[in-house]
Amino acid sequence: MSKPKILISRAIFPEVVAKLAQQFDVASNQADELWTPAQLIEQLQGKQGVFTTGGERIDAALLAACPELKICANMAVGYNNFDLDAMTTAGVLATNAPDVLTETTADFGFALLMATARRMAEAEHFLRAGQWTRWRYDMFAGSDIHGSTLGILGMGRIGQGIAKRGAHGFGMQVIYHNRSRLDVENEAQCKATYVSKEDLLKTADHLVLVLPYSASSHHAIGAAELAQMKPTATLVNIARGGIVDDAALAAALRNKTIAAAGLDVFEGEPKVHPDLLTAPNVVLTPHIASATLPTRLAMANLAADNLIGFLLYNKPLTPLNAKVLI
Repeated sequence: MSKPKILISRAIFPEVVAKLAQQFDVASNQADELWTPAQLIEQLQGKQGVFTTGGERIDAALLAACPELKICANMAVGYNNFDLDAMTTAGVLATNAPDVLTETTADFGFALLMATARRMAEAEHFLRAGQWTRWRYDMFAGSDIHGSTLGILGMGRIGQGIAKRGAHGFGMQVIYHNRSRLDVENEAQCKATYVSKEDLLKTADHLVLVLPYSASSHHAIGAAELAQMKPTATLVNIARGGIVDDAALAAALRNKTIAAAGLDVFEGEPKVHPDLLTAPNVVLTPHIASATLPTRLAMANLAADNLIGFLLYNKPLTPLNAKVLI
């Protein structure tokens, strides 16, 4: 009996490729070429499964052109590269990689918050440019983290991880807004208080965005929302590009509507709005919140295990549209 055929659409850990090759007939893009949608469709011909990394768009047009495709396994917790409705209609399973990156991403989110509040990137650029010649009382004076108010928009697993770090580690007052309120036990563990989005914006000293991207969350933070924030506040986005209107944020940073921002995700990434690149009061990182070797390996293994579980046993680990299994 022939093995199912799968495509690994981007370069991944060699040991994960080897693991999949034990079970499948594998075509692997270890050269890490960036395929156009047409090239991806061409590569998917005759394949029953695909290992994706979050940037490959799976939509109705692709699905119609790839009738043998049965599963798309994302090596990411986010899945805005999937048209989930179209996949469900086509009977194609979608899976993601939740949980394994929660703590690592929460670590990074808090690190980005600290770097933003304490103006670390500005200070490093100043030092590297040879401009540090003397001490001054207000040189790169930022804002405190301990004892301040931490606002979180999107209180899933990662948001809760950031809340716990702020409340238990830094004595922060934690407020949050979410589509649904946490249960009493989880709120207590996070020492978090549920507030309206308006109160969140007005009250937070440091606002961290951790909500999933969808049509309803597109530009959840735009010019109007930024205007409601304190002029001393910072904004951190480790969620997805498009949740923030990057042009509006660049203007708010330039006009000192808010004090600073820390961004790991961007609209249209890997392109970055040019006005953000020249703003001194923003810390920029290239979508690396989950980037530790153990965590990225765990993400890759979970995507691989979803392919193995579904194509061999009809038992995926983390299905997003489980109704296609019925």
